[in-house]
Amino acid sequence: MQGAITPADTADLLVTLDQNYLPQLRVMLLSLRVNNPSLNGRVHLLHRAIPDGELAALADDLARIGFSLEPVRVDPGLFEGAPVTKQYPQEMYYRLLAARFLPESLDRALYLDPDLLVINPIDALWRADMDGMLFAAAPHTGITELANSVNRIRLGTQCKYFNSGVLLIDLARAREEIRPEALFAYVEEHRAGLLLPDQDVLNALYGDRTLPLDDFLWNYDARNFTNYYMRSSGQADSDWVMRNTAILHFCGKAKPWKPFYRYRFGMLYRHYMQLAGRTFGEERMLWMPLEKAR
Repeated sequence: MQGAITPADTADLLVTLDQNYLPQLRVMLLSLRVNNPSLNGRVHLLHRAIPDGELAALADDLARIGFSLEPVRVDPGLFEGAPVTKQYPQEMYYRLLAARFLPESLDRALYLDPDLLVINPIDALWRADMDGMLFAAAPHTGITELANSVNRIRLGTQCKYFNSGVLLIDLARAREEIRPEALFAYVEEHRAGLLLPDQDVLNALYGDRTLPLDDFLWNYDARNFTNYYMRSSGQADSDWVMRNTAILHFCGKAKPWKPFYRYRFGMLYRHYMQLAGRTFGEERMLWMPLEKAR
């Protein structure tokens, strides 16, 4: 780990989504800006068909908070030989093949899912020494190693099972080591057994080329407060999370922008929803009227 980000630094951020997740993307990036005021962020958005008008509006909004937008419309021709179905859309490959789409001048990128909040500085993550690995990611281990053991047996791996929602990518190494045809062949051969396809592929093909990150800090599963509290022997209470955790990830089907969200930190998410509405305009955030969440 190295020093803090200075205004002259640029962090290359990677996101992959369709237009339905643009409001959540705004919330996530605003939380990143609020808690990293010196970050010079360049947001690379890989997509298939987001309308130009939506991209222009997003670029204007990001410029308002000091980020730039670099949209990349992915050429579907790359996926002619890929298993692509409703369950396995071509977007599932984007983050693993990001080195193919991003400029060759970039050495690394930080992929972030849109369903998360950044609540503390990320400079230590962005500057992390990857020790020759392709990726850096956090495993979600739970109270015991049971989930890891099940996934190791299911995928035939020896490493921990990494969550792909926060992924630091060594683009230079990825250009050399990741071959689309090998990735597609694996999916074709194992498609019946892939539960979380892109995440399973990351673990099966590149788990031994992934540097483990501390999920308490860099990919905290917001559903599992009790698990984290127990694993830390009572240290990681809500105050500890607010002071130390950098990235809260709202994993699973239950989402804090939907009515009746029951997990901890839902109110914190709705705070950033309100802030996004004030920053970008309520018309950008009509996807989830706040009063329905109360």
